[in-house]
Amino acid sequence: MKPRALILLLGTCLAGPSMAEGVLAQLYAPRPAPGSAFVRVVNPTPDTLKVKISTGTEQAIGPAQLASSYAIVKGDEPFTVTINGKSVGQMTVKKDSFNTLVQQDGKFQVLDDSAGSDDAMKAELRFYNLASDCAKGSLSVADGGPQLFADVAPNSSSTRAINPVSASLTAGCGSAATEKLALPQLRAGDHYSLFLTGSAAKPVLKGLLSSTEPVAK
Repeated sequence: MKPRALILLLGTCLAGPSMAEGVLAQLYAPRPAPGSAFVRVVNPTPDTLKVKISTGTEQAIGPAQLASSYAIVKGDEPFTVTINGKSVGQMTVKKDSFNTLVQQDGKFQVLDDSAGSDDAMKAELRFYNLASDCAKGSLSVADGGPQLFADVAPNSSSTRAINPVSASLTAGCGSAATEKLALPQLRAGDHYSLFLTGSAAKPVLKGLLSSTEPVAK
């Protein structure tokens, strides 16, 4: 271990037992195998579905939680997606990539989540336009605040890094706007997803702190 890293680790350990335990847990936690990829499924419909990706954990996704955690799969190798206990086909994604799957016309569309901020001191917001018939989705800080995302195409996403602050957000499609959504207090390194769902006339904004399934030991 490099001297600087050792000094930082010892300093953290001296700061308190609970913080030290967290640092050590991250340091020695199992890591994904080289060439792995990360995949989740989002369900913007009003129906709750049970989804399983490859050998991952079955999760319920729907109005209460739009997206699953990212499951770890082997990059460039086929894996199976199961919905409500039935296989809906096999997918392949690139190594070292992050991906969100969205069902469209009975097939999955792959949205590449790989491009993002490398600034460990900031949080990341990723905004998805999944509202039906919405040609250009947008998201702003509520009550006349700055616009964060503009002209996001249908079934696509955009991302940006922000300082970890609390705020209320609103999204929209044209002149139709969603109700306010309170952004939770994010920490540096957090990745928060914002989903514009509903329709162009009645858009709905929902948020979710992104997570990854644990690595099997």
